[in-house]
Amino acid sequence: MNNPDEVGSKLCRICGTKADHPFYCVREMMYGLNEEFVYFQCIECECLQIVDFPEEISKYYPKEYLSFTSDPSRLYLNPIERWVRRLRDSYGALGKGFLGRWIEKIYPAPEDLKALARIFLTKQSRILDVGCGSGMLLYLLREAGFSNVMGVDPHIDQDIEYKNGLRIFRQEIHDVEGEWDLIMFHHSFEHMRDPLKVLQSVSKLLVAGGCCLIRVPVVSSFAWENYGVHWVQLDAPRHFFLHSLNSLRDLAMREKFHLEDIVSDSDEFQFWGSEQYKQGISLRSDRSYGRSPLGSIFSKVEMERFRKKAKQLNQDSRGDQAAFYFKKG
Repeated sequence: MNNPDEVGSKLCRICGTKADHPFYCVREMMYGLNEEFVYFQCIECECLQIVDFPEEISKYYPKEYLSFTSDPSRLYLNPIERWVRRLRDSYGALGKGFLGRWIEKIYPAPEDLKALARIFLTKQSRILDVGCGSGMLLYLLREAGFSNVMGVDPHIDQDIEYKNGLRIFRQEIHDVEGEWDLIMFHHSFEHMRDPLKVLQSVSKLLVAGGCCLIRVPVVSSFAWENYGVHWVQLDAPRHFFLHSLNSLRDLAMREKFHLEDIVSDSDEFQFWGSEQYKQGISLRSDRSYGRSPLGSIFSKVEMERFRKKAKQLNQDSRGDQAAFYFKKG
């Protein structure tokens, strides 16, 4: 591993600035491997990026990795629950439907699904999810009546085809063909080695006026400033690029994308995950709040305080993750 004091001048892969950027040593903490990786933050665009890409990145995506473990079909075994989910998720994605709206108030839809309501989709919209893992979000959309959805992820073992017709392919976005109305990245864009090349592929695949939705952790946040290398969403070495609000906007503008909106959508994870890392507690530890809330180091009062603080940071556009809505001109 390189010593941050010996790295020297580096070229920012996002804006091209070559300088003596500040460097940071970051440990792998999701699985508690404690391997160290060096990152630098560009003094110009502020994008935080890994110095050296791991030679064998697949070892950091084991089969139990978060996005690979869920089987979405199991959510629809009960006929009543299936009916409720379909109504709720249809409303969540489209913002239409009185009954779905009522259900969503007491049974909230996932945030990644609700993020779609700003795009003005129809159930015939052609939607591609890049880096979707087992395809949980796409499965919800398919069950809610969206007929033209597909996913790609290079880290799955093999192609997946569900009984409801949803297909997930073991591919990169560069292998995809066809025309799409929406291409979305839900916490996958930060895992990609060449973000500009990815956006070039997006531009080729999107129809004129089509939308690219990118949800990512951002360094323009209280969490990065407060926790530094212990920030849970730094997630070394899986996250190659931790963008600032400006760096991702400027990168997309190179491909003639127009930024329509930025919405902060962080939650209490930025606090409890980072506080755990400060104390050397991995996300997979038995002491982790994510695995055992009652056995964790946090009280109910603390968790409520984290939730309230996250809500306020989102209102101030200071949360540690955001949804970027880009439109192809």
